[in-house]
Amino acid sequence: MANVTTIHEDDVLINEHGYNDHFHDHHHGDKYQTNFLTHYVFSMDHKMISKQFLITGMFWALIGAAFSVIFRLQLGFPEQSLAWIKPLLGKWIVIDPTTGVGTLMPEFYYALVTMHGTVIVFFVLTAGLSGTFSNLLIPLQVGARDMASPFMNMLSYWFFFAAGIVMFYSLFVSTGPFAGGWTAYPPLSALPQASSGSGTGMSLWLISLILFVISVVLGGTNYITTVLNLRTKGMTMWRLPLTVWAFFITAIVGLVSFPVLASGFFMLITDRSLGTSFFLSDIFISGQALDRVGGSPILYQHIFWFLGHPEVYIIILPAMGLVSEVMSVHARKPIFGYKAMVYSLGTIAFLSCIVWAHHMFASGINPLISNFFMTFTMIIAVPSSVKVFNWLTTLYRGNIRLNAPMLFALGFVTMFISGGLTGIFMASTPIDIQIHDTYFIIAHFHLVMGVAAFFGMFAGIYHWFPKMYGRFMNEAMGKMHFWGTMICAYGIFWPMHYLGMAGVPRRYYSFDAFESFKHFSEMNKFITIFAIAAFFFQLLFIINFFYSIWHGKKVKSKNPWGANTLEWTTPIHAGHGNWPGNLPIVHRWPYDYNKDEREFVPQHIPLQPGERSDGEH
Repeated sequence: MANVTTIHEDDVLINEHGYNDHFHDHHHGDKYQTNFLTHYVFSMDHKMISKQFLITGMFWALIGAAFSVIFRLQLGFPEQSLAWIKPLLGKWIVIDPTTGVGTLMPEFYYALVTMHGTVIVFFVLTAGLSGTFSNLLIPLQVGARDMASPFMNMLSYWFFFAAGIVMFYSLFVSTGPFAGGWTAYPPLSALPQASSGSGTGMSLWLISLILFVISVVLGGTNYITTVLNLRTKGMTMWRLPLTVWAFFITAIVGLVSFPVLASGFFMLITDRSLGTSFFLSDIFISGQALDRVGGSPILYQHIFWFLGHPEVYIIILPAMGLVSEVMSVHARKPIFGYKAMVYSLGTIAFLSCIVWAHHMFASGINPLISNFFMTFTMIIAVPSSVKVFNWLTTLYRGNIRLNAPMLFALGFVTMFISGGLTGIFMASTPIDIQIHDTYFIIAHFHLVMGVAAFFGMFAGIYHWFPKMYGRFMNEAMGKMHFWGTMICAYGIFWPMHYLGMAGVPRRYYSFDAFESFKHFSEMNKFITIFAIAAFFFQLLFIINFFYSIWHGKKVKSKNPWGANTLEWTTPIHAGHGNWPGNLPIVHRWPYDYNKDEREFVPQHIPLQPGERSDGEH
């Protein structure tokens, strides 16, 4: 294989983007002086910041999963005592003095459901997924020394960390964490006196997520600027890996939608604290009319879902990019329909911003307007189908390596197909009104957004772990993690479709008062058992992850997977600045696999006489 192509130091000092290689080698290369604080804590190296996002996201994933296990115990085994968990939950477990049976308080059940959704959607699948891999891969794959603003990049993590501190603190306030649902609909969220879960915990929840939005805006601005301005010589937009395209488009969607959510949160704060009436009108408390008129809770729904639906794709688009890259590398085939994949990413992102009101079909929305949202929601299936077709075609007749990264990539595709198909039912207004707020909704979005996104994230972690830590994760444990998680995911969410079609409502603490739902108790037990098993399989992953950091099999070559993208041209343990010499020059697209009797041809290898890069046909 040819050597890395570089610019001789006497030939060019400034590349086509005005990026002075020698200046950045001096300030970001091996001579960059760090101490413990500047290397591990207040780091401005994008690789370390990606690890900070990942490990912080893993911490929150463990908490969010634990919340779900606790409330599933209540749903699956309501007759069993929970006294054993009182040392952890304190006053939220009430012990019957005569029987000694411990019962979960209904108020805390709703807090668990609320915080589970908040933590997993924002702190894990947004910050943990996009924050980790956008930081790790964008500079490495575009051929940059670092992000456009390393300082802003550091701030984006610390705003996320501050948001996490505030949210964690809210779990321990005397009135309990916020318990009004992760969507925070008013009036429950707008009136501190509405319930104990609407008090101080709700105020801290709002402050935390405003800090989180600041983190997203700082990070997204950096990602976009880096992709547009810091690509190395020869790295045109049509030579970018699909991972970078996915992160780039995701950042644009985030900058469009997250500030809108922040505006809604600011209005909620003024409604709660300053006597305004953005979302309140005609409210009675203990028979007394509240002196607030003119507001509309439906306005909040529009504001929230203008972020809430793009948020689905802020989560899933990075996973799509990771899966596309992993699949091509481990199938040893070029990605099928590269430009179609890019255009479908952009189309999905655009459509995601104009269909938010399909979450509001049951809110009394005008039927004519709902038809508009229904139509465009169904149209999203077209670019999504393009992606599925291209993934399957990439696999066709490939030399597939069924290792842990590839298994999770394949699992992502199955989850995306099975979860996405159920979305077609909810896109139809008449059907959605019938299944709205039932377990059918839970089943759909957990499969297509939750589990699928986690599978994309796991594929990325197993694949790029050698680049992050210079070691491999344990392959046998990785495959156990995949099969266990795959089986448990379907064991949890597939039965929920039937519960939803039977009309079983979500977020109910108990179904004892409903004769029509009592006979589903065995199914709830079945789901809970799989939920507990899934939790322990994630513990297996965490053990594998941290054990492998120090004791995993060492990487012996820079490019252990035989991949084409630029991150595999850096040293195994790359310093701050990534490349010790000049930046590599790009000559081809990133998917030249099995071409001209060569198994793989990295992007920095010059074209042979008469050869053309396939991505630019």
